[in-house]
Amino acid sequence: MKKSLLAVVAALACASAAHAQSTVQISGLVDVYAGSMRLAGSPDRTNSVGSGGMTTSWLGFFGKEDLGGGLKAEFALSSFLRADVGTLGRYNGDPAFSRDANVALSGGFGTLRLGRSMAPNFLPTILSNPYGDSFVVSPLVVHANIANAPYWGIANLTTPSDTGWSNQVTYTTPSFGGLKANLHYQFGEQAGDSGKRNVGLNALYFGGPLTLVGFYENAKISNPVTLAPMDTKTNWMLGGNYDFGVVKAYATYGEAKVNATDFEARTISLGLDLPVLNKAGAVKAAVARTKVEGTLDATRTTASLGYDHFLSKRTDVYGVVMHDKITDLRSGTTVVLGMRHRF
Repeated sequence: MKKSLLAVVAALACASAAHAQSTVQISGLVDVYAGSMRLAGSPDRTNSVGSGGMTTSWLGFFGKEDLGGGLKAEFALSSFLRADVGTLGRYNGDPAFSRDANVALSGGFGTLRLGRSMAPNFLPTILSNPYGDSFVVSPLVVHANIANAPYWGIANLTTPSDTGWSNQVTYTTPSFGGLKANLHYQFGEQAGDSGKRNVGLNALYFGGPLTLVGFYENAKISNPVTLAPMDTKTNWMLGGNYDFGVVKAYATYGEAKVNATDFEARTISLGLDLPVLNKAGAVKAAVARTKVEGTLDATRTTASLGYDHFLSKRTDVYGVVMHDKITDLRSGTTVVLGMRHRF
């Protein structure tokens, strides 16, 4: 009887140890704002409650298993969502798991990931401006991703093919003294035309108060819905930030080209993040200027000034005013007040 009891205890202990090697996490972020929106050239102002004022709302499932010998298996399934209406996706037709849908193996060699995940442009962009990945009030992100057709238009955006790529193989190097790189290859999956694919890379350096980033993309496939061939578009950017303690400064410079339409765009951005109230809050200021030649000869200048206040480590409230101007068009001003909660 005693031996049987010991055997059961040993079996349970082994089962617990094996279970402890695997973890599954549910996490996400909900960001909702009330605002009055008007981009440059827009004939009318829109007053609304929206989702993702400072960060695109999302919900995700993430898992990791220790395979032994320093090798780990991972998975990620996460969806963007519009918290104002309770709908998955960034817009109608956006795939359910357009944020992440991938598996990976990681170890001393780095990480090899298969499936939909971030495009090369995403991390460098959000790390080099004080508004992170805000598609509403970050001047740098707005210039790269937000069309204001017919006044600016999808053809004048500087991101070649979304902030995430499907059908992708991504290799992440180990960190070398704070320097890490990601190599991206998206299969075009187009019959009879193996040359239609997206390739890119980015590099990230973290050294104390200094962060340096850069990326390059050569895109021939649209994302994330149709995955259709498109005119080759290239894009690159260098940027970074430096934390002086009393203030954090940001700067970027980048170029985008489409040879088929003689499209060229050059973007420069600057930003400041000023901590206040014992770092419970921060005043944020940013400006981006994009000069476009080819499909449209014009300059777009966008500036944002705002305040972000943390009520806790997971919850903050914010207010931002953004001014948007395009050559020969009436300027527009956007004002938002919102709240974020992480879980």
